Order: sequence, then C-alpha cells, then structure tokens
Amino acid sequence: MSLIARSREDMAHFTALAAIKKPRIMRAVYFMVLTGIVASVAFLIFVPWVQTTGGQGVITTLNPNERQQEINAAVSGRIEEWFVRDGSAVSKGDPIARIADIDPRLIERLQAERQQIEIQLQSTKNALATAQIDERRMAELFASGLTARRDYEQAQIRVEEMRGRVAEAQANLTRADTALSRQSEQLIVAPRDGFIQSVNAGDAATLVSAGDILATFVPETSERVVEVFVDGRDVGLLLPGEKARIQFEGWPAVQFSGWPSVAVGTFGGIVTTVDQSAQADGRFRVLIAEDPDAEEPWPKERYARFGAAVRAWILLETVPVGYEIWRQLNNFPPELPSVPNTQSQAN
Repeated sequence: MSLIARSREDMAHFTALAAIKKPRIMRAVYFMVLTGIVASVAFLIFVPWVQTTGGQGVITTLNPNERQQEINAAVSGRIEEWFVRDGSAVSKGDPIARIADIDPRLIERLQAERQQIEIQLQSTKNALATAQIDERRMAELFASGLTARRDYEQAQIRVEEMRGRVAEAQANLTRADTALSRQSEQLIVAPRDGFIQSVNAGDAATLVSAGDILATFVPETSERVVEVFVDGRDVGLLLPGEKARIQFEGWPAVQFSGWPSVAVGTFGGIVTTVDQSAQADGRFRVLIAEDPDAEEPWPKERYARFGAAVRAWILLETVPVGYEIWRQLNNFPPELPSVPNTQSQAN
C-alpha cells in the first residue's frame, strides 16, 4: 500500500481533523508573500542602481586670483582716510585707504637725500672721466718711455677706484628711489573689480605696519566650482570627466542616490581635479565644475554664493540593486570604472 493511501485511511479515523479546512485568507496571504518574494528577488537582480560617492564641501573658484584675499598695508604709518566700508563695491584702481607716515616730513627728507646722492653720483662720474684722461695720458708717456711703470699703474688703480665709487653711488641712488617709492605708495587701491567684505583696521588713531591686513576683498569671478572631500576608499575610482549631481545649501532638492534621473532640485557637474595627496583627516579634495551639457544651469551667484555649503554625488558605475546592498553591507568600494583598452585600440 502506498504512503498516500495509508495517510488517507488513517485520516478517516480522525473526523475532526479531516473537517478542518484552510481559510481563504491564508491562501491570499500565501500568494501575497510568494509574490512579494519573487518581486523582491527580481527587483534585486534586474533593477539598476547608479553607484555614487561624494561628500560635503563649499563653493569656490579655480583661479586663485578670484578667491577671497586680504588687502595689506604697503608702508607703515597710520590710517589717514578710508574710502570704503563693509560691502562697498569697487573697481580696479579705486582707492581703499590712505596711510600717512608718522613723520609728516619724511618724504621731503627722502627727496632731499636723493638729490644729494644724485650730486655725489655726478661728481663721482666727473672724477672718473678725469681719471680716465689721466690714464690715457700716462699710457702715452709710458709707451714713449717718459714715465715710470709705477706712475702708469697708479693711474689705472685710480680709474678702478672711481668706477667702484660710481657703482656705489648708483646703488645708493637706487636704494633712495626704492625708499621714496615705498613711502609714496600710501594710497591703497583695489587690485581688480569686486567688493570689500570687511574693513579690519581702525580709524585715524590706528597705527599699522607694512604687511598688516587692512581689509578683506572678494573679487568678481566668472567661474565657480564646487570643492568637496571624498573618502580615501573611493578616491581611486574617480577620474576627471566623471558626472556629478550637486545640491546647493538653501536650494530645495530631493536626491535619489541610485536613480539620479528622478532627482529634483539638483544640478549637473563634472569632475575637473582630484588631489594626489590627502588632507589631514585622510579625505581627498575633488573639484567639480558646472556641466556645460546639463539641462539646467547652476543657480545665480545671489542664490549660491562663494563659501556656501554644498553636497555632491559623483556618479560611477551602474550595478544591480542586490549587488549594491551586498557591497554596502561588506563596506567594499564601488565598481572600478570601465577604462577603454588603449592597447587593443592601438593594434
């Protein structure tokens, strides 16, 4: 007798158990769970996921001349007059501040000293010309046998001494011109178009030394970039030209890391530079410029100012969702980007 037939014969003796039937709700739950498992497996295997890496950073610029910089005092003295205040817009060459020397007659004395050095230089040149005439005359006499060699050599020595004095006087004149030029540069002007972010020095009672910071200047810039810091685990996978999505601070956005196509409020970028050495915290700096092929340009500067915080997602390879979950659980790096085989192309 088969096992199934024996089970049916045994069940006939348990009438109460045979009367129990499976509820329809359990069948529905069974099919729902089965469908969910199949759908989840299909989702993990067939749904694509775009791997990303990135981090937080700020808005900056590529050109160092277009970054925030300090306006320094060229000479020592006291602040005589301010031509700007916090937030003032300036053009290249516009005056920012005037510095007056503690000694109001210093420039006059420097000019008088320069005139004296010029007179000494002219006198030394005249003495050199006379010594050269004497040298030529002594050379003729020595060639004719009318003077001793010692006298001729003494004339040559005097010419060289006069040449040294002329060189020394010219050096003194150069130093005087330099000192006069430095003291004359008491008007501090804007190096380029921009605006004064803050005035750091005081009023006319404030004494400053050469090199002291007078004001903080922010130039007008034409190219913005995003500076973000990426974990060292992923930096080896980043190459210039990689696409990125950027979220600016204060700009409403909804970002789906694995599906950038459905993101809202983010803007396109492209990686331009990846640092070769790490920062002090072990992260690497990455610069991202605006993607010229993006559908929507970056917000205007009034909405995304320099120094504002940003968050960037650099797009890497497309993998199944299941693989990405497995990678995240194991803390593995993303997939290595596919690099064209240059050797095969060369062949």
